[in-house]
Amino acid sequence: MSSNRLKLNADKTQLIWLGTPSQLMKVNNCRTITLTDAVIQVSDRVTCLGVVIDSQLTFADNVKKLAGSCFYQLRQLRAVRRSLTTDAATTLVHALISSREDYCNSVLYGMYEVYLCPLQSVLNAAARLITGKRKFDRITSTIRDHLHWLPVRQRIAFNLCSIVSKCLRHTAPSYLADLCTPVPATTARTRLYVRLHVAT
Repeated sequence: MSSNRLKLNADKTQLIWLGTPSQLMKVNNCRTITLTDAVIQVSDRVTCLGVVIDSQLTFADNVKKLAGSCFYQLRQLRAVRRSLTTDAATTLVHALISSREDYCNSVLYGMYEVYLCPLQSVLNAAARLITGKRKFDRITSTIRDHLHWLPVRQRIAFNLCSIVSKCLRHTAPSYLADLCTPVPATTARTRLYVRLHVAT
């Protein structure tokens, strides 16, 4: 930054330690870092591109924030639902709810089910809003057969697979495509095949 005559803005700079609880205990006493004349406070959670990242990468805070934002939008839509057609309500739900849930959801891949439950509750509530069902009516079959929505965990996997597919077809940005290496291009492929063959 000095060579480019830039100055670090300490008010907009965030720093976080990432690791397991035992690893984080080793750096627990290091709560500030000094870079030139700026003192940066170590945070337990930071925000990057709208995603809340916690020190153990559970993304629980991100899910909580996302679910709260979506439920707020659903309450606003519920107030005007009678004035909307089913198509209009579906369009608004896609614009205000589905797009939020799908944004950067690949970071949630492999997340524990207990953390994904709030997001599934959001989808269920959105489906009830569109179809006019009551709060405790069963909605799973409606989501699958009429709205054709995937459950949250499958939505995450689908979006991740779409990104990988674009990388392999070189239609994704290069900073993503360069990270994907086809299996035939790796030298360990034969060893991997033998291990799988023996295991089966």
